[in-house]
Amino acid sequence: MKRNLFAIVLTAAAMTAQAQDGVEIRRNQVGYAPQQEKVIVVEGKNPAGKVRVTTPEGKVVKAKKVRKAVSPWSGKTRYVVDLGQFTATGRYQVSVGKQTCSLTVADRPLHDVATAALRLFYLIRSGVPIEQGGVYNRPDGHPDTHVLVHNSAASALRPAGTVISSPYGWYDAGDYNKYVVNSAFSIGLMFAAYEQQRDYFAQLNTRIPESGNQTPDFLDEMMFNLQWLFTMQDPQDGGVYHKLTTPNFEGFVMPTECKQLRYVVAKTVTATLDFAAVMADAARLFEPFQADYPGFSAQAAAVAERAYQWAKENPKALYRQDQLKDPSVTTGTYGDFNTRDEFFWAASALYRLTGKQAYLDDAQQYQPQQFTTPTWGNVASLGAYEWIATASSPLGEEMLRQLVAYCDEAIKDVETSCFNSPYGNKPTDFGWGCLAEFCCCQAMALLYADEATGQLKYRRYAMQNADYLLGRNATGYCFVTGFGDKSPMHPHHRPSEADGVEAPFPGMLVGGPNPGQQDKKDMPVAYPSNYPDESYIDAMQSYASNEIAINWNASLVALLCWLDALAQ
Repeated sequence: MKRNLFAIVLTAAAMTAQAQDGVEIRRNQVGYAPQQEKVIVVEGKNPAGKVRVTTPEGKVVKAKKVRKAVSPWSGKTRYVVDLGQFTATGRYQVSVGKQTCSLTVADRPLHDVATAALRLFYLIRSGVPIEQGGVYNRPDGHPDTHVLVHNSAASALRPAGTVISSPYGWYDAGDYNKYVVNSAFSIGLMFAAYEQQRDYFAQLNTRIPESGNQTPDFLDEMMFNLQWLFTMQDPQDGGVYHKLTTPNFEGFVMPTECKQLRYVVAKTVTATLDFAAVMADAARLFEPFQADYPGFSAQAAAVAERAYQWAKENPKALYRQDQLKDPSVTTGTYGDFNTRDEFFWAASALYRLTGKQAYLDDAQQYQPQQFTTPTWGNVASLGAYEWIATASSPLGEEMLRQLVAYCDEAIKDVETSCFNSPYGNKPTDFGWGCLAEFCCCQAMALLYADEATGQLKYRRYAMQNADYLLGRNATGYCFVTGFGDKSPMHPHHRPSEADGVEAPFPGMLVGGPNPGQQDKKDMPVAYPSNYPDESYIDAMQSYASNEIAINWNASLVALLCWLDALAQ
């Protein structure tokens, strides 16, 4: 059975007791590559002269390089300790006074967690039974072959109440609905990483039903969601439904216990443009794999152009959930009232696919003035990556300039930071989904700049953000389920809570510290802290800090798989 929240409180109390000597050690709990810097952070007493490392051979070495760092919002004093250049693989022991911890050095330390992050998408497939998930196997609970057209989505040939079939795809987050905006964004983000490391992904085996065909498992997994996205386009006019949803969120039950009717709602310009962009990219990337997916590339190209045309003709078709009636809908909105970034991404992807001047003209009209990390609500950087990835592209030089300027700004304060990373140094680094949108996506931008400039300047900093995610942070959590010695056990994720298995699905990235605490009124216990970087609680009720989502896991896949590829 699952542990209850009382058990969480006891566990937290035990951890506090273990640190009563005034020292706590924060480190990457998964592992370091041989040539990677080995840095820990000590909270409490000054550890100068007291940090000892025992090598796998039993040799004891003192760490000498220590710098002091003070949190700008909590005032806590921390000590950043460089353990030195240990390159031999194996398990090390680190001691600071009475506190000890292990530290692993391995040739590919992130391989297992990277693979789990990608395999998570198989475990959250909708419309099929999960039969290769081990203890997480389950029957199909949402075939979605009987989905109703909501009156907000009705057309002459598909009036309200029309039954359509819309199977497959991924459950979006802690809930059981499927959202075009976030699905397309998630695929697009992972496509950007795939393009930079194709050889790596070609070898990656995630043990899914399609493993063993002639297509990389990564692309097979993307195809499972693309097949659903196809069904969300109205075949009559090319517009794309915003989401497939129940009127209200289901309870914390398994998919087979869900009873609400499911609807497709409102065609929107944002969903349609995101669909157009990701289908254009899919048309290119699946071209070499006609043996497994004959005719797909041509079909994807056609629906992408048709969707873009609908968006041009319906630029004000924004999603307004409060206007949905009979039934009203209260599930996730993914509403967005600025479409410049979606037009830029879609036009960029379609120009790259077709070379048509009209798409270049639109991309130039909507191009951003500065680089921002990608989020589902601001996809401009996915458009920027399209240009940077293409040699001598019309906008490539300007997009790369913006990217490099962003990266240089991101890394400038690392040497004085509390956790020796670009991420986590401003209160605004924390909030809903921060570990994905601000930590992983920042690190991915650093890797992209590293690759595009050929300077090998930025990857070190991307690794530092990975260290933060995996335990070198103010909470001491490795924020990926199933990894490290302190990771979330109670994510806000319905099947993980309802399946009777104690451990949650492995490989999930939780949202992370969120000082907004939008869920605090629903919490049976208080957050342990209001400080921005400590405002996290491992409780199922915490949708503000402990939910999971496909876009967040997409950013984790992009970062960890890229770093794993560099370690080969």
